[in-house]
Amino acid sequence: MDSIDNCTFDYCRRDLRFHVPAQTSRDTLHSKPSWFIRVRNHAGFEGWGECSIIPGLSLDQPHEVEAFFERCAASKKLDVSEVPEHLPAVRFAIESAIRCLHLAQDLTYFPGSFRQGTARIPMNGLIWMEEPEGMLRQAKRLLDAGFETLKMKVGTLPFDQEYGWLRELREESGSTKTLRCDANGAFSVEENGWSVMQKLEALADLEFHSIEQPLHPTDRPQLARLCAESPLPIGLDESLIGVHGKGKVRLLEDIKPQFLILKPSLLGGFAPSQEWIRLAEERGVGWWATSALESNLGLYAIAQWVSDGVQSNDPLLPQGLGTGGLFENNIQGSMEIGHGELANKAHINGAWDALQALM
Repeated sequence: MDSIDNCTFDYCRRDLRFHVPAQTSRDTLHSKPSWFIRVRNHAGFEGWGECSIIPGLSLDQPHEVEAFFERCAASKKLDVSEVPEHLPAVRFAIESAIRCLHLAQDLTYFPGSFRQGTARIPMNGLIWMEEPEGMLRQAKRLLDAGFETLKMKVGTLPFDQEYGWLRELREESGSTKTLRCDANGAFSVEENGWSVMQKLEALADLEFHSIEQPLHPTDRPQLARLCAESPLPIGLDESLIGVHGKGKVRLLEDIKPQFLILKPSLLGGFAPSQEWIRLAEERGVGWWATSALESNLGLYAIAQWVSDGVQSNDPLLPQGLGTGGLFENNIQGSMEIGHGELANKAHINGAWDALQALM
């Protein structure tokens, strides 16, 4: 399922607009670009994929995305192996479209129980950055909705303030809820007497489950030290971007993280993500998948992969997906979240008709 010849290839760009600006410790997003691709064979079957990029994080540059898709349209050929490594989101889109086309079932990427609507994926509820009172309100809504695991961004506020609201969150959620956090590399600088290790120790005292990417990916020696000494388990996210081949083994053996956080759009698709899982599980490293701000199309493909495509020996941890509710101009979807779990409403026909209108 890696290539197809004599096909018709179409694509279009849609900038997805956030209902509320999405703030992280890195920057604030008001919109972000996605490209939708459609490939058709001589029998009339279609395959769809999404190229989703996050400005400032994704390796893919918009002009290179457009140029590559123009070449695909002209050549009438798609081959995953011909996508350059510096275009991982393009590779994800093309791998998805080819897989969908070969299966010849309406938007099916990995056949199984999720697509059929009989399986549910445990999720973490995401708390977006804002003032502490607003984040606590978000947390309460998520807890009331049945989420057992919450994840929040950290690193924008002074740590004294962050620690205060996180302590309130732990008191509000009780000891049975799982709390994760993501620093996006923002703990690299000592702040008001708080060293990185002291911050991690404070979060461990609040019984946090883990922290994603406390330091910048280039700071490998310090990341390795933290993973060896921190009382709080550490996951790598941005550190995985742009790492290929034997570099994956070197990264895992040099840093020895406790978890990997996998975004197929940033890692080059499902095959490279599966390779990360294999290497991680061989070393006793846990993992979960998260979205890279895809529309409902990309999320749907990733959800099918997580539920029915991943080869794993470990129990499925709460994932970081969603239903695309962040965007005001998303395409229609068929997924829903209930009691902290993601499911597909397979009984609804035509949920993806809006895709045809894009081309």
